[in-house]
Amino acid sequence: MKSLRLILTNANYFGPSWVFASLNILFGTWVIYIPQVKDALNIDKSELGFAIFFLSLGVFLVFPFASRMVNALGVGKATFFAVLVSCAGAMLPLMATSYYTLMGALFLFGASNGFIDISMNTLVTEIEKKNNVKFMSASHGFFSLGGVLAGLGSFLIGPLANPTLHMSLAVALVLLVNFIFYKKYIYVTADVVKNESFSLKLFKPLVLLGLISFISMGSEGAIIDWSGLYLKEVSIAPEALWGLGFLGFQTTMTLGRFIGDGISEKLGSIKLIAFGAILALTGYGFILTEHTYLAITGFAINGLGFSVMVPEILRIGGNVKGVDSSQGIAFIAGTGYLGFLCAPPILGFLAETSSLKTSFAVLLFCTLIILGITFTLKKRQKA
Repeated sequence: MKSLRLILTNANYFGPSWVFASLNILFGTWVIYIPQVKDALNIDKSELGFAIFFLSLGVFLVFPFASRMVNALGVGKATFFAVLVSCAGAMLPLMATSYYTLMGALFLFGASNGFIDISMNTLVTEIEKKNNVKFMSASHGFFSLGGVLAGLGSFLIGPLANPTLHMSLAVALVLLVNFIFYKKYIYVTADVVKNESFSLKLFKPLVLLGLISFISMGSEGAIIDWSGLYLKEVSIAPEALWGLGFLGFQTTMTLGRFIGDGISEKLGSIKLIAFGAILALTGYGFILTEHTYLAITGFAINGLGFSVMVPEILRIGGNVKGVDSSQGIAFIAGTGYLGFLCAPPILGFLAETSSLKTSFAVLLFCTLIILGITFTLKKRQKA
């Protein structure tokens, strides 16, 4: 909890961490209104799915340019600019008057989300390097906390009865806190890195880190989408327990990110990722027993295991020799988003052709790959 205490007692670290919460407050508020948007525009599920694809498209298309924009503006200014753009982008989907304007609005919202994701992770990486502190994991904990705040905001759906007004209040909260603290980080710039010529030796660690990101975020997406169905159809759990796998996963994910920085200082990033993989493997072992309460426990253990992976690989990726921190982070974040989006439908196909239990067995195997990669990274670190 050292990093959490650091954030809560020092405005220089709270400001950047609040940006992480800001992103999920905005995104989470949009998510809770998806059913209403579908009904308001009279579109079916397949049309809604295609429209949401444009949000992902916006994220992916901005990634190749984000690092250049961050370096050109300065990472602190870029982060604050990204907050402003994201606030504007968040308003658009709920104001869409047609299916096609919804697609355009989601594309712009996605692009703003991609930009803020790269800038805020680069910002924390640079502050960590300059101040010799660790708070990346706790900052990702604030992202999870932002989702909790957005979820609590769902209680306003009935009293407000106005999605646009609700999002306006979320935007106002995000802007108010950011305007108080943005001066604490806006001056931060990234160190100029003399880029080395391309070589497999330089590129290899980014590929391996990207693979961890792909599997880790893909597993997160799969558990979020499929845990309830697993408890229902495989564990034959009563209806009241269907949501407990997701709840346990999210709760331990938030907790793990708040304590991750302190453990990272003692173990180092690579060992912590390996430990997280071992925890995740244990969680999948519990899940595959099919027993309801063991499966719920397994999802909670998974949350703890996966919680530390993305913050740590972003920390490593932002410090790869010869690569700008923003470029390393953009590559790793991009592969992670790809996994988050691709894994659920792939596992859904496996579940349809084989079984849902087989899908989770595949996730266990993929986690073994993460564990194997950590041995490779450790050897390279010693070389």
